[in-house]
Amino acid sequence: MGSVVEFHPEDRNGRHERVTFLTEKDKMSSRKRHSLLLALLVILSFLVLAGVAAFLIWYFAVRPSEVRGNPQVGPTKDISAPSDQVRVYSGQLVLDDIEYTDSLGSPKTQGFRELSKNLQDLLRDTYSKDTVLFKYYNTSVITGYSEGSVVAYHWTRFDIPSSNSEDLSKFTDSRVTGLLRRLIRQGGVRSGLSFTVRSITASLTDPRMTNTPDSCLYTLRATGSKQSFTSPGYPSPGYPNKSRCQWQIRASKGKAIQLFFPDFDVEDDCDNDFVSIYDSLSPEEKHQLTQQCGNRPPTNNLEVVSSGSVMLVSFISDSSFQHPGFSAEYIEIPRNTACDQVLTDQSGNFSSPHYPSFYPPNLDCNWTIKVPENMKIRLKFAMFRVREPNIDISDCGKDYVEIMSQKYCGERSLLAVASTDNTMVVKFHSDESFTDKGFLAVYNAYDPQNPCPGQFACNTGLCVKTTLRCDGWNDCGDMSDEMDCKCGEDQFKCDNGLCKPKYWVCDQVNDCGDGSDEKSCSCGTDQWKCESGLCIDKNKVCDGTQDCTDHSDEASCSNQGSPTVACTEFTYKCRNGVCLSKSNPECDNSPDCADGSDEQDCNCGKRPYKHNRIVGGTNADVGEWPWQVSLHFKTSGHTCGASIISERWLVSAAHCFPTSNSEYRNPGSWLTYSGLYTQLDYSSAESRKLKSITVHPNYNSFTFDNDVAVLELSDPLEFCSTVYPLCLPDATHTFPAGKSCFVTGWGALAESGSLANILQKAEVKIINDTVCDTMMSGEVTSRMLCSGYLTGGVDACQGDSGGPLVCQESSGRWFQSGIVSWGDGCARRNKPGVYSRVTQLRGWIKEQTGI
Repeated sequence: MGSVVEFHPEDRNGRHERVTFLTEKDKMSSRKRHSLLLALLVILSFLVLAGVAAFLIWYFAVRPSEVRGNPQVGPTKDISAPSDQVRVYSGQLVLDDIEYTDSLGSPKTQGFRELSKNLQDLLRDTYSKDTVLFKYYNTSVITGYSEGSVVAYHWTRFDIPSSNSEDLSKFTDSRVTGLLRRLIRQGGVRSGLSFTVRSITASLTDPRMTNTPDSCLYTLRATGSKQSFTSPGYPSPGYPNKSRCQWQIRASKGKAIQLFFPDFDVEDDCDNDFVSIYDSLSPEEKHQLTQQCGNRPPTNNLEVVSSGSVMLVSFISDSSFQHPGFSAEYIEIPRNTACDQVLTDQSGNFSSPHYPSFYPPNLDCNWTIKVPENMKIRLKFAMFRVREPNIDISDCGKDYVEIMSQKYCGERSLLAVASTDNTMVVKFHSDESFTDKGFLAVYNAYDPQNPCPGQFACNTGLCVKTTLRCDGWNDCGDMSDEMDCKCGEDQFKCDNGLCKPKYWVCDQVNDCGDGSDEKSCSCGTDQWKCESGLCIDKNKVCDGTQDCTDHSDEASCSNQGSPTVACTEFTYKCRNGVCLSKSNPECDNSPDCADGSDEQDCNCGKRPYKHNRIVGGTNADVGEWPWQVSLHFKTSGHTCGASIISERWLVSAAHCFPTSNSEYRNPGSWLTYSGLYTQLDYSSAESRKLKSITVHPNYNSFTFDNDVAVLELSDPLEFCSTVYPLCLPDATHTFPAGKSCFVTGWGALAESGSLANILQKAEVKIINDTVCDTMMSGEVTSRMLCSGYLTGGVDACQGDSGGPLVCQESSGRWFQSGIVSWGDGCARRNKPGVYSRVTQLRGWIKEQTGI
């Protein structure tokens, strides 16, 4: 007699296992069951073995041909191969004998999939006729369709193993397109397809641009109302690394698409992260309208217009830096079919189509200006940007503006043209790729007998002040204001005939352009004389940079491989005590110190917003100078300027905090505004109170010597696109005479005039110390420097006091060279502004702030 006993030990998963002792009857039943079970196991094993064998046969024998013969919508191989071992060709097929229907607008429809399958097979069959190409064939994909008969957009991928790298050179546009154009139509006939291929294009394409309809690819339909889309993760947490997204936008037949980015913040490195926009649904470079990256300010939004009813937006990210990304709006607009115009008013303006949007491709426009017969025409471009990547602006072989048989392209800050009679024709041409903002032109008729009443008439048609005639500066743009000049007693006549102020002779700057103002000069004891006669600092000889115009400072150097030298007061010292011969090595993106100290603490001097090139003295742009601070005293409003050097510290001028009134030294009397653009709106600025005010102990209120103060904020700033610190230079940093820099502030627009509401900027140049001291009656100390245009008209004014004078180095970073201190009036001729020299005060600033 048997019995059942159960035992429940714990298994590894915390569960109970059951052990059962069987009776004799139960054992007999169990034997029968075991026989049946054994038979079932034998049958099952046979089926499994048969299945495995079938799989192996398919995998090694059948699958390769299926991959080539029946490509699916997505790629069939791992697409993580190195891009230099991958070749992708994209383009479009124009089909006849087939109608475009809405079903072709979505990859989810049966019509889309069936036609795509036929075309993909056709592409595969055509490539199979070239044994080299077909050897590495991976897949062909149809990504979409558009109207115009029916246009199909395709790409094909080839994977070349590293062991066969020698075959990479065999993949050429001519080989691929030649094969397709010769054979694809015949292949369609042989396959019995109901349509014919009228034409096909294909060109080498970045593999990152190849999306499939079942990946991050979206199909959008533009209408007369604005619609929107965003990059993945926008705005928070931001787009992920390795993003590969595309948006296909279609408009109605006969319409165009306008694409606008209200917000655009992508890493400022177009090799890694970027947005590319195409005048097609295929990412072919010949149809690329623009490629953009960086952080664009709201005053410089990206806006692009297509030439037809389709547009492709491609977004790529390959960096580990996470940014918010972008938001985009799109709308259907009338297509620009004609842009010819006859202008008969005596003054007016015109612009490239859709200005300030990027103009569409494939345009030819003509403006004919006609004024009365006794008049001529003066044409000036307020804005001119007609650029293409890697195009020589002396050739203008792609996009251009043509006036009187002269072509203009590129970016020009000053472009003016005068007609020879009462008629002027302006032609504008854009080809099929790469567009830009275009231009805004202003014209007016003038009397050729009196073209510029009370002013000098340039040959370009511009009118400039008579005081600018023969002053040594090219104010007309064509040097016509500097021709046939008789130099005054206070001027030096250059060998080329130009007149320059005598103060500029032997100032280490080639002001004449031919070096004649520096030829007969003796150099100082701490200087070296170039073979051309120019004097440069001795520490610039053999520093790897050609400072002499004739390059003689680097011609006979034997120590270029050894950048370290004995330490002096003029050499940069690394934290490990080693000194460098290189001038200005700090934060130049090139590690020079063995301990890397020259590239530490370099999160400064970069403008988060991406701006156009800076020209002239004018209103600043939003975020253009993110280190600028406005200091408000009690209820008096803007009183002085300052600059941001860290989250908690500002630098300003000591004279902004006089001892004559104790309230000026009281931190509670002040309020700071960082990121401020206009004094009429503080809503977007960061407001902070002051915790402390520290004025240089040796500040002299009579001579303005040591005119510097550091201000500690009560709460730290939050750095953003409009608030960012400025780089402070090392004490050995040099800002040579003649270097172009910028001064900013809300100072008076004219001497004794009212303060500016919008932040102002002015381009100035560093002036030689000796010249500066002479002009300022010997009142300039070693802790001061001069800057300004000696012709007058551009300089810092009252109210800018304490603000920064900043200079950009080759690294792209901005360094503070000076602090606005004093001057003899505002923008007077030969009376530049005087600034506190930051390099001489650098040690004290670091002692007080630790920065």
